[in-house]
Amino acid sequence: MSNDLMNLLVTDEVKTTLDWLDAQQVSMQETVINWSHINSGSRNLDGLSAMEDEIVSAFRCLDTEIELIQLEDTETVLDSGEVTQVANGRTIRIFKRPTANRRVLMTGHYDTVFPKNSAFQKTHWLDENTLNGPGVADMKGGILVMLHALQGFEKTAAAANVGWEVLLSPDEETGSLASAPLLADRAQAAHIGMTYEPALADGTLAGERKGSGNYTVRVQGKAAHAGREFFEGRNAVVLLAGIIGKLSALTGGREGLTVNPAVITGGVAPNIVPDLAMCRFNVRLKAPEDAPWFEGEVQKIIDTANTEDGFTVELFGGINRPPKALSDANLKLMDLIGACGKSLGLSIAYVPTGGCCEGNNLAAAGLPNVDTLGVRGGMIHSDEEFMIVESLSERAKLSFLILTAFAHGALDSVISAR
Repeated sequence: MSNDLMNLLVTDEVKTTLDWLDAQQVSMQETVINWSHINSGSRNLDGLSAMEDEIVSAFRCLDTEIELIQLEDTETVLDSGEVTQVANGRTIRIFKRPTANRRVLMTGHYDTVFPKNSAFQKTHWLDENTLNGPGVADMKGGILVMLHALQGFEKTAAAANVGWEVLLSPDEETGSLASAPLLADRAQAAHIGMTYEPALADGTLAGERKGSGNYTVRVQGKAAHAGREFFEGRNAVVLLAGIIGKLSALTGGREGLTVNPAVITGGVAPNIVPDLAMCRFNVRLKAPEDAPWFEGEVQKIIDTANTEDGFTVELFGGINRPPKALSDANLKLMDLIGACGKSLGLSIAYVPTGGCCEGNNLAAAGLPNVDTLGVRGGMIHSDEEFMIVESLSERAKLSFLILTAFAHGALDSVISAR
């Protein structure tokens, strides 16, 4: 850490704000418990609306402009094979000083993976520093980290140097299909990105991320009696089985590329030749150039299957999160975060991951970002999800210092490269 940066992170004003953030710890943990008890699964529009009200109310203390942006409907394929449109909630956009010379985009999501009828609806303490509950780590705790870091930052004179924008999406857990264009657009207006997915329990952050795509292949054949008219039928399950084998064989076709056939449906009874079968599958890919290769190989499989007499094979979906590589600007941002962590006595490490988040979208739009600045936690997307409670104030202090360093020009070389 340079002496200049160290000096600006230990001023009386900064120390006072860090003390204030420490004092918010109890209030933060009480709020995250209340928020966790609001079911805001991605398809629970009523729950998303209730969560939206809580967030908007909480952020009003920052004297900001707030915009609620209704997202477009998105296409999905039902288990019945029917293609339909599903409604999404609203993105919450909160912004201040949008014309400042230094601008940061802070993103997150307020949906969870737990549907309205989930059995996992309440929090409970695993020990005095570990809270189990839906969304406590992923990422209602992260939203509170963001909020309190901004509250602390706005108490300082340096805040006048930074324009900040918060985007909170209602569809991240379903792939950000509707919010992706908005993320890309707002990324163009910023110099750095800060996203509030949870860090690992030990505080490790994500570096490089694989890209991801979700697909459905639907095979339409012809039903027939399995005994009397077997040869009149066209067995969709059999054709799909061959397709699945070919899709799975694409794993390893590029370094780090994996294909996961995951959900299979088809048929109604053993004595009926099945006329419909579907498979939902996921791909993870390491490099941007792997995407066109994979898409081309999948299309060959689909085209070949469509030459079979009496069958119609269709493919839905696509690659919705490109891989996140680390640019020089991204590395500079990561170094700065490490320096800010060091001033708090935190050791900041980064690891590559196969997981995806909005950080992929921001990177694809050219915005250097770090995307695991939320609370420390783990076991997300399960009923064992937990948050390390002390990390609420800890991570708020870290983000406050990042904003302070940014305001004082620590990343001006990144800005000049944008």
